[in-house]
Amino acid sequence: MARNENTRGPAVVYADPLGEPFLRTRFAPPGRPATFLSRPRLVKHLDQALDTPLTMVNGSAGAGKTLLVADWAAGLGQPVAWFTNEAGDQGAGTFWAYVLQALRAVGVPLPADIGCPADASRVDHRLLARLADELSGHDRPALLVLDEFDRQNDPETAEQLEFVLHHSGPGLRLILVTRTEPLLPLHRYRAAAAMTEIRDAELAFTPDEAADLLDLHGLRLPAEATRALVERTRGWAAGLRLCAMAARENEDPEAYLREFEAGRSTVADFLLAEVLKQQTARTQDLLLRVSVVDRFCPELAQALTGRGGLDEVLAGLHRQNAFVEDLGHSWYRLHPLFGEILRAHLRARHPELEPELHRRAGQWLRASGALPEALAHGAAAGDWEFTARAFVDDLAIGQLFSGLRADDLADLFARMGPEVAGAAPDLVRAARDLSAHDLDGGLTHLRRAEEYLRAEEPDPAVRMSCVLLEALAARLTGSPSRAEKAVAAAGELRHEVAPRLLAKHPELTALLLTHLGSARVWAGSFEDARAALSEVVGCPSGVATALPRQDSLGHLALIDYLNGWLARAESEALAAMTETEQFGLHRPFGADLGRLVLAAVAVDRDDLAQAQALLDEAAGAGPDALDPVTAAGRSLVTARLLLARGDPQAAVAAADPAVRADVTSPWAEVHTALVTSAAHLAEGRPDTAAKVLDDVPHSAEPPYAAEIAWAQLAAGQRDTAIDLVDQVRTRSRTGPGVSVCAALVRARAAQEAGDVATARKLLARALLEARQERLRRPFLEAGPRIRRLLDTPPLQSLAAGWLTPGGPVPRHGPGAHEERGPLVVEELSGREREVLRRLGQMMSTEEIAADLYVSVNTVKTHLKSVYRKLGVNRRGDAVRQARERGLL
Repeated sequence: MARNENTRGPAVVYADPLGEPFLRTRFAPPGRPATFLSRPRLVKHLDQALDTPLTMVNGSAGAGKTLLVADWAAGLGQPVAWFTNEAGDQGAGTFWAYVLQALRAVGVPLPADIGCPADASRVDHRLLARLADELSGHDRPALLVLDEFDRQNDPETAEQLEFVLHHSGPGLRLILVTRTEPLLPLHRYRAAAAMTEIRDAELAFTPDEAADLLDLHGLRLPAEATRALVERTRGWAAGLRLCAMAARENEDPEAYLREFEAGRSTVADFLLAEVLKQQTARTQDLLLRVSVVDRFCPELAQALTGRGGLDEVLAGLHRQNAFVEDLGHSWYRLHPLFGEILRAHLRARHPELEPELHRRAGQWLRASGALPEALAHGAAAGDWEFTARAFVDDLAIGQLFSGLRADDLADLFARMGPEVAGAAPDLVRAARDLSAHDLDGGLTHLRRAEEYLRAEEPDPAVRMSCVLLEALAARLTGSPSRAEKAVAAAGELRHEVAPRLLAKHPELTALLLTHLGSARVWAGSFEDARAALSEVVGCPSGVATALPRQDSLGHLALIDYLNGWLARAESEALAAMTETEQFGLHRPFGADLGRLVLAAVAVDRDDLAQAQALLDEAAGAGPDALDPVTAAGRSLVTARLLLARGDPQAAVAAADPAVRADVTSPWAEVHTALVTSAAHLAEGRPDTAAKVLDDVPHSAEPPYAAEIAWAQLAAGQRDTAIDLVDQVRTRSRTGPGVSVCAALVRARAAQEAGDVATARKLLARALLEARQERLRRPFLEAGPRIRRLLDTPPLQSLAAGWLTPGGPVPRHGPGAHEERGPLVVEELSGREREVLRRLGQMMSTEEIAADLYVSVNTVKTHLKSVYRKLGVNRRGDAVRQARERGLL
């Protein structure tokens, strides 16, 4: 029995309707432990409860709801009525008897004759009306906290509470602490902005708060370890506290928190008792079964349980804050720790059931189009035939070579044992081996898969997957004809494969064309290769095609470099290097071809340190010897760098790529011969240098004609050398890297013939062209007689500042007025030169924009830059200056 001392009448003795004394512990907020962390952001939010009639703190078990409200109430400095509901409470009469006593316990003035319910199951409506009327007349609102309100599930009681709250007006502030949505008309309060809400997401600890909590437990962890713990627990208060308490007893707290088994921890004891065992047997079975999947919907849950009508069950679990998170669109997931614990519980109670559940999940997810999840469950079930077939049938085999999941897929299929037989498993093995640079293993599995395919009627997707691997194998073995055959077969199969699969996997076509382009580059069919590679570069950008695009850009850069277009090659190589950075992808075959081309350009520009750094970066990317083009490119650059550093013997040793290929690459063979020839020249053996090149088919390869001509000229074969460089003059596809070398050959021939004026004229032309590309190596390797000419006016001013040290040397005396100033204040970019050329053709700004496929504003920006670099202010002056400087 309890005696009330806070009435406006005689003291009255009260008991609950059953005649039992009120339990004072139910009117007291819980004490806060020494390790409790007050969180100001939540306390500040709760302060809004003073201004809204209704406040709801709704969270899962152990979310810290009750302690948060208790901490807030303790800091208010005014009375707060507190009532903790219990599961054994019976009826509305008992509930309201306790509410009245909670108000009286903190001094809320209520009339003595308001009474108390005499029937545990009901309450007189007049009592509720008098209570509401009394509260509405108070100057200061009464604060009432109803803790564990989720245990009050009587609709009639909820309706009565709404009546009192509504009619108390500003005289009552109600704070509900609950695990579930109360049966009050919350929508009305939300619509009227008369409600304060704090839910699970806001109750979750932030990493900073978690660090402070761990500190209270005597634990100081690195920030990354704290973030990982918050991620695993989703910031769940009880989980963090229980983990901290357990870690404190461990010799290595950080290792414990990183590796603890949730199923064997105090966290498991808490969740099994507070969440799982509070459910019905059927709901417990549902939770155990869905624990094997990362996310689930009613239909997937039905496939796992064999029971339908689960929509409302799942929605109800979410509303109850039973650690079931709503992802939207009828999809749910379990709290990570809860899922771990349920899986451990499932294995302990039904060890034979888990593989079957994974198998069911995999089949349902595959039928629903969720391939990655289907593969994971198929592997978890140990059903590798299903897993491999699902992967190949979806035409997803290209994902082992491109995209964000390549490494994950390789790891997943690495668990597939050798006993699994069939075309699909062997195709997957072949792809996995080839992606891991195991050429022999990949080819073995590919041949075995082809044997299976000949003995059955394969699905078009299976045959298309086989063709993709055939194209890759052809590329890696240097077999252009096999690559052409494979791509032709793919073209025929496209009509049989479901269009949705081709649209779903753009990487397939991109990979096929990249492999074809690489094989064509190896064969020296540069223009045909450019057609295939350009198609890949022109395909829509995205994570699926980023790696093939990078690979194709690297090959295009190599083609342009070999044809002498250094600036264009540099631009493509830089684009290749940046293509995949935004997606964080690893590198495929030939991915470092872009770096190798940049290294080659750096050698030609005499930036040997940069060339070496780029070579080292490419070497650090992993094995690339499988790809003949990349291997030959590395040999070419390494040999040229060694030549530039004065080590001809090492250059000869490095020149041979030593790759396994079905056919010889003409350009790789020519470059090996050119390096050998250059080594002989460097060691003073011009006749031997020329003889090395006798078997090189000059006429078939004009890009190399100038370098071959240089060796012939050094050997005294002037006429042969001039005939060779004449090929360059008629070959429009070659760039400055070739034409500058050809001009140097002619200049040296003219100089040796005593025609110094012609030699100077040819050198001036070469300098003007080379300066735009910053092409230095040919001049440095041209010999002392050419270099002496470069030291004489007016060539001296053309070379100064970029080829030779310092600025142009001023002349004095007669003829000084004929000396021209520097070529330009600053070099024009490639796009600026394109704009300048169209300016010289009298095209308008709009016409230039249309011709270059850029905006008018972009053209204006380039024009301003051109004017500044040429030191002019008008179009006409720019054209005139450009012509005087040899730019037009």
